[in-house]
Amino acid sequence: MSKDNTPGFDTLAVHAGAQPDPATGARATPIFQTTAFVFEDVDHAASLFGLQAFGNIYTRITNPTTAVLETKVAALEGGTAALAVASGHAAQLLAFHTILEPGDEFVAVRQLYGGSINQFNHSFKKFDWQVVWADADDMESIERAISPKTKAIFIESLSNPGGGVTDIEAVSRIARRAGVPLICDNTLATPYLCRPIEHGADIVLHSLTKFMGGHGNSMGGVIVDAGTFNWSREGRYPTLSEPCESYHGIKLHETFGNMAFAIACRVLGLRDLGPALSPQNSFLLLTGIETLSLRMQRHCDNSLAVAEYLNNHDKVAWINYAGLSGHRHHNLQQKYSPKGAGAVFTFGVKGGYDAGVKVVSNVNLLSHLANLGDTRSLIIHPASTTHRQLPEPQQIAAGAGPDVIRLSIGIENKEDIIADLEQALNTI
Repeated sequence: MSKDNTPGFDTLAVHAGAQPDPATGARATPIFQTTAFVFEDVDHAASLFGLQAFGNIYTRITNPTTAVLETKVAALEGGTAALAVASGHAAQLLAFHTILEPGDEFVAVRQLYGGSINQFNHSFKKFDWQVVWADADDMESIERAISPKTKAIFIESLSNPGGGVTDIEAVSRIARRAGVPLICDNTLATPYLCRPIEHGADIVLHSLTKFMGGHGNSMGGVIVDAGTFNWSREGRYPTLSEPCESYHGIKLHETFGNMAFAIACRVLGLRDLGPALSPQNSFLLLTGIETLSLRMQRHCDNSLAVAEYLNNHDKVAWINYAGLSGHRHHNLQQKYSPKGAGAVFTFGVKGGYDAGVKVVSNVNLLSHLANLGDTRSLIIHPASTTHRQLPEPQQIAAGAGPDVIRLSIGIENKEDIIADLEQALNTI
C-alpha cells in the first residue's frame, strides 16, 4: 500500500488493522484466547486502569484479536474508532446506554428490524428510555417527534425486512437542527454499498452476524464512532461531558476528542454491562470481512435477478425491492447504494398468511430460518416468526404483514435460487 494514497475498499477489507504477529510471524490474525493479560509493572497496570494508556487488561474490555476487527470496521466505515461486542442488539444497548439518562427520549423510524422494535418498545423502558416513533418516508413526522427530551435519532440505511432506502442526508439535517446525533444501523447495506458517515450519520451500528461476517457461523455487533458530534454541547450528554467518577473525574469528551463516544461505550458500558465478543468469533468475522466486496456484489446481482423474476410471477401480489426501476425508493438507492440494493427484500404472495406459510414450508435449496446475510439463500415468513410478537398493525407498519415473505439472497447460482422459488410458489 502506498503511503501517499488512501487504500481502496478491498485493500482495507484485507489489511486494515492487521499485521503479521510480531512473536510468531503468523500472517493471519491469531486468536488470542485468553481471559487476561500480564502487566509490565505496577505503574503500567495503573496507567491502563486510569485510561492514561491504551492496552489490554481483560478480554471483556479489550482483546488483540477483537482490536483488529474494530480497526478494520472503523476504516471501512470511515470512522475514528469502533467497539465490537457480542451482537447487534448489544451494540444498540451500549450506544443508547452511553447517550441516554432515565426519562430521556429518542426518535426511531418504524421501518426497522422487528427485534429492534421490540427492544425499543419494551426492554428499553425498564431503563426509563422512551422511544417516539416516526416514518422514514415522512421527514415531517421525524420533525414532529422531536422534543426537548430527544437525545438521538435512529434509522436503518436499508430497512429490514422491507429493504427500503432511508434518505440519510435529509434525516441528518433534522438531527443537526435538533442538536442530537444520528445513529444509523448499516447492517443490510454494509460499508461496501453505503457509508452513512459520508451522508451525515454520527454513529454507525452493525450486526456483524449478518453480511459483514457473511457465513452464518458467528455472532457479533459493532459501534462505529464517526467523531463528528459535539458531546459537550449544552451539557446534554453528561456521560461524555461531565467528570466521570469511575476514572477520577476525567471528562471523556474533553480527554479523548473524536474517539470519545467509542471509548465511553467501552470503558463504561462494556465494562459494566459485559456483552463481550469472544476472540474466536472476532477471528471468524475478520475472515468473512476479507471477502465482503466479492460477496456483496454477488448478493446484489443475484437479488436483482430474483426480484425481476418475482415481479412477473402470477402468484406474487407485490414486490418491495429498491433495485427495481419502478420502486418508490429507486432514486434513493441509486444515490446511497449505487452498487446494488442489497440482498434482503420482501414480497407478498396472493393468499395471505396461509400462502406465505406454505411457500416457506416447501423450499428445498433455500433455508427457512431466522437470520440473514449468509452465503446461503434464506427465507422466512416474518408475521409468524421474527415479527410475531408485534400486533398486526405494527407488523404492517414495519413491512411484515401477513402475506409478506422475506428473502435473503445468497451467492449460489441465481438459476437454482429461482428454480427453488418457482416450485415452492407452485404449491400454493
